[in-house]
Amino acid sequence: MAETTWHRQHIISLESFTPAEYETVIQTAESFRQVLSRRTKKVPALQGQVVTNLFFEPSTRTRSSFELAAKRLSADILNFAPGTSSLSKGETILDTAKTYLAMGTDLMVIRHQQAGVPLAIARELARLGAAVGVLNAGDGQHAHPSQALLDLFTLCTVLDAEAPSIHLLKGKKIVIVGDILHSRVARSNLWSLTACGASVHLVAPPTLLPAQFALPFQTAIAGSDQPRQVHLHATLPPALEGADFVMALRLQHERMTQHLLPSLREYHQQFGITRDRLAVCQPQVKLLHPGPTNRGVEISSDVMDDPALSLVSQQVTSGVAVRMALLYLMGTYHAA
Repeated sequence: MAETTWHRQHIISLESFTPAEYETVIQTAESFRQVLSRRTKKVPALQGQVVTNLFFEPSTRTRSSFELAAKRLSADILNFAPGTSSLSKGETILDTAKTYLAMGTDLMVIRHQQAGVPLAIARELARLGAAVGVLNAGDGQHAHPSQALLDLFTLCTVLDAEAPSIHLLKGKKIVIVGDILHSRVARSNLWSLTACGASVHLVAPPTLLPAQFALPFQTAIAGSDQPRQVHLHATLPPALEGADFVMALRLQHERMTQHLLPSLREYHQQFGITRDRLAVCQPQVKLLHPGPTNRGVEISSDVMDDPALSLVSQQVTSGVAVRMALLYLMGTYHAA
């Protein structure tokens, strides 16, 4: 394991992450990627520590990935299921967190449908004087840090499998298309990709990409005076022209409170990613998708299943190494 210095007890958002912190995550994840390629994939890095997965919202990829990451680090794991918990009896979310704190939890991985819940739990634990790290696994439309970091790691390893680094992303054109308005993944990716020097182009129907959406990202990169490169488009062809990577996002109907699209068919005709539309991108363009995928809506099946184009499976694989890295870094901070 490479020597690293980590100064964050919690990972709630990527807004204040510096390029140096992103590079630390990438290099630590690369170390664990090498571990996962061995016959013996387990290391004692977090042996004796307890990782609690508090998922108040349904999840397949993220929850399973965090659980496997914790097991690979030899941590003890507690999994929370809201349907069979005391929440159904009136217990509050904060009291639930305190219950797991009393059991000796060292790290809490929290997902909730409401923005701000992981931060509220972190603040309550701090009030109690608990040295517990909180990792946001997705909260409402606010943030999904570990997804953005695994996307970042995937891109870096595609650009150089032997020596992945954030510096490889400088000047790259990355397009994010889909339901950007409701996407915590898009927001977290905007913070990370622009901090690493990429030019990010957002494209969606106006109802899913308001003109003011980019305003919070019109700031200097943390730790420098360099501006972030964010561009908005209302149509797909100019956004895709010359793109190095394209990320498609799912239409999040469960978060839409009003009718924002005429039809799924019309959406696919105008904004769906197909092989023909990718022809204007760079010849070696690659496609990402955080999942789950609505085939035939945001992306065509032939593109999704083409290993020469799609990085979707690689994203899932990268997720274990990156989440091992995050748990390790936070666990090391806690132990220091």
